[in-house]
Amino acid sequence: MTHHGLHHVTAFSGSALRNLDFYTEVLGLRLVKKTVNFDDPGTYHLYYGDETGRPGTILTFFPIADAAPGRVGIGETSETAFRVPRASIGWWLQRLVEAGIVHDVPVAVMGEPTLRLRDPDGTMLALVGVAEAGEASAWTGTVPAEHAIRGLHGVTLLLGEAGPTAAILTDVLGFTEDTREGSSTRYASGAAEGGFVTLRAVGEFLRGRQGAGSVHHIAFRAADDAAQAAMVEALTTRHGLGVTEQRDRAYFRSVYFREPGGILFEIATDVPGFSVDEPIADLGTGLKLPAGLEPHRARIEAALPPLA
Repeated sequence: MTHHGLHHVTAFSGSALRNLDFYTEVLGLRLVKKTVNFDDPGTYHLYYGDETGRPGTILTFFPIADAAPGRVGIGETSETAFRVPRASIGWWLQRLVEAGIVHDVPVAVMGEPTLRLRDPDGTMLALVGVAEAGEASAWTGTVPAEHAIRGLHGVTLLLGEAGPTAAILTDVLGFTEDTREGSSTRYASGAAEGGFVTLRAVGEFLRGRQGAGSVHHIAFRAADDAAQAAMVEALTTRHGLGVTEQRDRAYFRSVYFREPGGILFEIATDVPGFSVDEPIADLGTGLKLPAGLEPHRARIEAALPPLA
């Protein structure tokens, strides 16, 4: 079976503890995996999502306590949006007010009620009211089930021009053009979670700078290694793009490439998933390390800041 849509979004943050508190206590997501950046094991890699960490529900962070703030500009992901039940936008507005979270007034975007907000590091987020979201399962942590987040809605990419990136979305990643509004064009994959990518073309504009509050990369789904290999073949032969070798990320296998607008894209397999090294009931409770880093556990744990 072919799977399309977003697999996860990965961003930078400042304080790990502050990040954990916001995403689990305020937004009510589940910490589904506590591990480290495999390429920089002195840094946490925190994964938030639904009960089991299904593809399309995951937002992850590399927390760096002294990271300088990022700046949104062209060649960056300017917004990451979550799905909530359409009738819950008012409830979420009240929750953000009570929690003192920076937010905008709700507006209609592509015909859907949208409540924009920023996390404590300035990461630009949105809650999008979707009628069918009420039927989807949700993690019921600190947020009542009837209002809880139902996975990712999509991302908005800020680009000088949209055409070359759109060609990758439609020819390789399984999206089709859905809706246009002003300078933005939304592409849909048909996936219930993580089903949308919006391209906003702004011409000549200030380029983005990565730092706390900015997105490092966005990952797209591949059902398995064969599906991923077919996408790589299309990227290299039809679009002339360079793609990395496959890298084992323990919970999925990944390849990376820069799309024509300069944003780092990843293609991640759906398998094996987050329960490969701990049962679903215990997800996120222990620090999990890949086999190659396990001998260095004591040193790694000593360098990481406490999360409780």
